[in-house]
Amino acid sequence: MSKHQIGLLVTAFLLMLLTACSSSRDIPEGEVMLDRVSVVADGKYRDINTSQLKSYVRQKGNSRWFSLAKIPLGIYRLAGEDTTRWINRTLQSIGEAPVLFDSLQAQKTCEELQLALRNLGYLDAEVELFTTVKKKKLNAFYVLHPGGHYVIRNLVYDIQDSVIARLLGNDIDKRELHEGMVFNVNALNEERSRLTSLLQNQGYYRFHKEFISFLADSIRDSRQVDLTLQLRPYRTSNIQDTLHTCYTIRQISYASGDPRDSVIHLRNRVLRENTMLTEGQPYSAEGLQNTYTHFGRLGAVRYTNINFQQTPDPTQLDMDVQVQTNKPSTLSFQPEGTNTAGDLGAAASLTYQNRNLFRGSETFSVQLRGAYEAIRGLEGYRNQDFVEYSVESRLTFPRFIMPFLSREMRKRTIATSEVSLLYDTQNRPEFHRRVLSAAWRYRWKPQKRFDQYQFDLLDLNYIFMPWISETFKNEYLQDNSNYNAILRYNYEDMFIMKTGFGYSYNNGHIAIKTNVETAGNLLNLGSKLFGAEQDGDGHYRVFNIAYAQYIKGDVDFTCNLLPDYHDQLVFHCGLGIAYPYGNSTVLPFEKRYFSGGANSVRGWSVRSLGPGRYKGRDGNINFITQTGDMKLDLNLEYRTHLFWKFGGALFVDAGNIWTIRDYEQQPGGQFKLQNILSDLAVSYGLGLRLNFDYFIMRFDMGMKAVNPAYESEEEEHYAIIHPRLSRDFAFHFAVGLPF
Repeated sequence: MSKHQIGLLVTAFLLMLLTACSSSRDIPEGEVMLDRVSVVADGKYRDINTSQLKSYVRQKGNSRWFSLAKIPLGIYRLAGEDTTRWINRTLQSIGEAPVLFDSLQAQKTCEELQLALRNLGYLDAEVELFTTVKKKKLNAFYVLHPGGHYVIRNLVYDIQDSVIARLLGNDIDKRELHEGMVFNVNALNEERSRLTSLLQNQGYYRFHKEFISFLADSIRDSRQVDLTLQLRPYRTSNIQDTLHTCYTIRQISYASGDPRDSVIHLRNRVLRENTMLTEGQPYSAEGLQNTYTHFGRLGAVRYTNINFQQTPDPTQLDMDVQVQTNKPSTLSFQPEGTNTAGDLGAAASLTYQNRNLFRGSETFSVQLRGAYEAIRGLEGYRNQDFVEYSVESRLTFPRFIMPFLSREMRKRTIATSEVSLLYDTQNRPEFHRRVLSAAWRYRWKPQKRFDQYQFDLLDLNYIFMPWISETFKNEYLQDNSNYNAILRYNYEDMFIMKTGFGYSYNNGHIAIKTNVETAGNLLNLGSKLFGAEQDGDGHYRVFNIAYAQYIKGDVDFTCNLLPDYHDQLVFHCGLGIAYPYGNSTVLPFEKRYFSGGANSVRGWSVRSLGPGRYKGRDGNINFITQTGDMKLDLNLEYRTHLFWKFGGALFVDAGNIWTIRDYEQQPGGQFKLQNILSDLAVSYGLGLRLNFDYFIMRFDMGMKAVNPAYESEEEEHYAIIHPRLSRDFAFHFAVGLPF
């Protein structure tokens, strides 16, 4: 951007800021604008979170960018009164009108806050509203006077159904309510829901929570309550009380949900395995929901509808499962544009998919992909183009394909088994590269939990280099002055046979992701047992190809420290370490770590940071040398909603990569505990997000703050003291959030 364009943007921003600050000038006579709202308590209470109670406030002031300036209000005020002009309508639609204080809404807020406090057990709670007005701007303070807790003195379960009473007699240890606890309406509702779910999962098809009620009697001149939980009997149409009916499933039938097709294109065994209710067993609401979940994840199924019919026997139900399937085969074409470090190109893929290959909702796909890229800046090579072709096939089973697993285990988990095969050919001006991969993996998730697991039983990768140009050999692989063990190792034929296990947890507030993989151990054991010979570099070979041996572990932790619709403060920590041993002294390039870029330390471009204090000098080959065996990322990002679909972010990043061994070609790159603080790179910046719900476009602008790889005053260790755009600025465009 030119200085003139930047000046215009700054002027527009300042104009919106000044307009927002003086926005009270046009407030109608007799009205005031609501500026700030606070919810405070008259003391310290462990179970009262005023930030959460603020959600009961019906009127809030105009939103502020990063909790400071009311820019959306300023945008709105820039619009003229003539709404026939599109510019005025646009400014008003993306801006935000001033919020005028409404005393009726404030009164209702006091009532709702008082009710919320009483639900927490503060039955004598009161809420007062205090306001201050200055220059037609009003600040509202809702002051909470909770008083003291009420506690349960006596607790009685009045179960007016003898069969259910005997059933719940074994449930005493699991009850949420007990004498001496705080009288909390939320706890009462939780116990009500728990008992309802328990009975619905024990065959009580027609039971609902309205059969359970509470009678509370407060004791005079004390904060004690006598509580009775009452479970009423079933009342028939002629107003006669009777026992609740426990239903069993008599039979389960399946039919097509499509009236044009009388056949379900799924095997009967698959239908039965995905039905979580069993003939001859009691009805279960949880089993019904799990049935919907299991059928919903089958790629061959469009929708499922389940109905129950009462049989002549009043204690039995017939279950009718209607399943409508998708068209089994699809063919799709996807073009795309590419830009690798300024080199423009294009790619296209053609994908065939069958979502019901063996009538068990198995998904089989074949993808053909081609890519072309024009490479600039290479000298001494005959071609200046990069061409890639690949073919990949996958076969996914929506269940465990594994012996000795019980039917109960299969029902308790949502699992997939996958087989994949890939052949990829890459022709660059410097070299030709071929990759052949095959894998067998499992993924599964327990029902109603936030955990997910992945087990790569076997992952084979055969990488070979059929041709390397003489120019590339002379410059990087054979010339003694440029000799680099890392480079040479990654441009030789290689075989990787790995096994891995991954675990992730995400409850919307905290996310944890871990992965461990190891390669070459079985091959190394076999080589030693059978007395295989080593080559001149001390490597064992399989089919005359050296195989990689290493272990690698990664862990990612993300926590939202300020969960809110408009504002979030997110902390992220990522740690990874990989160690080559046995048959390898260097990690394969695909398994090495890099730093910098849109998802790492954003003051550096991708693959331009580290390892340690090392600074690359080999131009185009930096993507190999600026890699390491260890990685640490620390990120803190404040996210806020701006207006319309725009969001903003302020961030601070720290991290780097290191090597475990001391490589001569990467001076300063080895990890040493005493140097970890001086090796950390730090950056700061701001970002803009466009949230379209189904995907997020992200623009991040980072600046170097601390540069561990400085070598002169021009580069400067503490760049934050004397920032320079041409030296310290990095721009990133990405899809999705960084963590």
